[in-house]
Amino acid sequence: MQTVLIIYYSVHGATQAMAEQIARGVTLVDGVEAKVRTIPAVSSVTSSSAPPIPDKGALYATLEDLQTCSALIIGSPTRYGNMAAAMKYFLDSTVSLWLSGALIGKPAAVFTSTGSLHGGQETTLTSMMLPLLHHGMLLMGIPYSEATLTTTRSGGTPYGASHLAGANSDLPLTEEEKLLCRALGKRVAATAVKLHRA
Repeated sequence: MQTVLIIYYSVHGATQAMAEQIARGVTLVDGVEAKVRTIPAVSSVTSSSAPPIPDKGALYATLEDLQTCSALIIGSPTRYGNMAAAMKYFLDSTVSLWLSGALIGKPAAVFTSTGSLHGGQETTLTSMMLPLLHHGMLLMGIPYSEATLTTTRSGGTPYGASHLAGANSDLPLTEEEKLLCRALGKRVAATAVKLHRA
């Protein structure tokens, strides 16, 4: 059984909703399971720390989750056209995996949600790609053979799945955004199976 690890950071729930749709896409591929994990927030208050188990949502991701996965998909809301600090902090903690080459050759993809349509979706996606390239992962996006990519009026890019959450972060995922999330999950899962067979 191949495992696609989906790690997200979400404040208002939009990125979490995307992770759930991506997981649905992963499970459309025989012989693959989706493992959904989150990461804790970071704080400038150094005396506080997150509880070992979150109050709600998925469990926190561990380095062992990364080491043992067949493929990785990460998601973050945008912060000034970049990934959120919590995701950057988590990725910065993966140096031991970089040193051992544990992620080399594994398929990877990214997803994001933004407050506005031009709020930095594509730059946030590419910012999350950079550490994955350094890990030697095989980056995947959404090809234009997914017809929804050309008809969506909200989120969706060839760089990865995206969602327009709105200024108040209260817009639900559109049907097009859900389809593209599932397409991304399915594509990464199918690639993981092909690589395993090879």
